[in-house]
Amino acid sequence: MIATRSMRGAFLLAAALWALNTAAPAFAQERGPVTDLPLPRFVSLKANEANVRRGPSLTHRIDWVFTRKGMPLEIIGEYGHWRRVRDRDGVGGWVHFTLLSGARTGLVEQDLAPVFARADPASPLKARLEAGVIVGLDNCFAEWCKVRVRGVKGWMVKQGLWGVRAKEVFD
Repeated sequence: MIATRSMRGAFLLAAALWALNTAAPAFAQERGPVTDLPLPRFVSLKANEANVRRGPSLTHRIDWVFTRKGMPLEIIGEYGHWRRVRDRDGVGGWVHFTLLSGARTGLVEQDLAPVFARADPASPLKARLEAGVIVGLDNCFAEWCKVRVRGVKGWMVKQGLWGVRAKEVFD
């Protein structure tokens, strides 16, 4: 009985040390096995229509079709020429990589979201956008994103957009 307990204790200690030595640091981000790009990451739909399949091949069943060009999607997996994506509602599947673009877009989440002339709520109001409008993202800072939609360019509070992470910054 004592030998069993000590063996179990040694096994648990070895497992704990192995986990500590092999665990990725909290700040490390998973990388895609095909592209070596971060996972998850945001992209946009390049095509007017994209078949969303159950698995990563043409032989897998089509579950539905994305039909909004420019719609932001989150890549959560990679396999060969296929990317596993999900939309704002968490709905997704496998899409061929040629139907996706690295151009960043965002989906307005609140109705009548304001677009300001500068990254300052006291600056002039340029427009108000309905929920569900897709905007192009030119760059994003700590709390604001520079957006463009139908000839209007301005700044929106990042919190009101889906397609960019809260702490994500890009130029």
